Amino acid sequence: MKTNQAAAQRHSVAILDTDQVQGSYYFRYDEFGAHSEAPPHSHRWGHLNYASHGSLSMEVPAGRILCPPQHGVWIPPGVVHSCYLQHAVQYRSVYLAPELCEALPQVAGCMRMGPIVKAILLDFGLRGVQTPAAAADLRLAQVVHDQLCATPLELSFLPMARHPALVQVLDAMQAGPGDHRSLAEWAESVHMTERTLARHCQRELGMSLGEWRQRMRYLCAIDALEAGHTVQRIAYDLGYSTPSAFIAMFQRESGLPPEQFRREFSASSL
Repeated sequence: MKTNQAAAQRHSVAILDTDQVQGSYYFRYDEFGAHSEAPPHSHRWGHLNYASHGSLSMEVPAGRILCPPQHGVWIPPGVVHSCYLQHAVQYRSVYLAPELCEALPQVAGCMRMGPIVKAILLDFGLRGVQTPAAAADLRLAQVVHDQLCATPLELSFLPMARHPALVQVLDAMQAGPGDHRSLAEWAESVHMTERTLARHCQRELGMSLGEWRQRMRYLCAIDALEAGHTVQRIAYDLGYSTPSAFIAMFQRESGLPPEQFRREFSASSL
């Protein structure tokens, strides 16, 4: 799709003014259509962003943060960020007053959404709790804060590269997820030795090229499941020789077979 066509379809989402929020917590619940976007902005508060299905992509000064459904994106106070949603999502966010963010990471990144946090968000969403006031709700909000403080930060599920040759390789992989080229073949394509390319991967991505490719394929699979594609089509589009090989990879990453993942996440209300 051409850039100007994509831009014409985009819809701006409302940005919360945290200075108008009373108390120390704010829980937001929204439904955003496909091609929704939030332009670059920042808040005085920190916040965790969560989409119940589909991958969530946000831009921060350090680069792009891309996370699958089981993760949220943590944005510390004052960090400029923007977001584009390719698919319609049910969006949830937890805003925390600046003093509550001191024990949380000071850089943006991914956080895995644990069952306790998800259960409290579901409960608050069903009851329409946005600014907890009752003592019991404040205790639950404190539990969410405690859980987030104890959750390790991952800068991005699918990290970006800086070295031009590695950027070229990763861009080519994303353009053709079914490409089977080996590390040695990718290295040759950018006039680099296999060892040098492997070293750049570990230094810049924190993982091997093979692991990065598997994560990329997993995220592609999530979007394809969201679009209603069959498991067989997804498997072949991503370069797997058999659907069973794809299913095994997907289950390793998500803990669920693709069809069960589709049912649980695509139809989820959280």
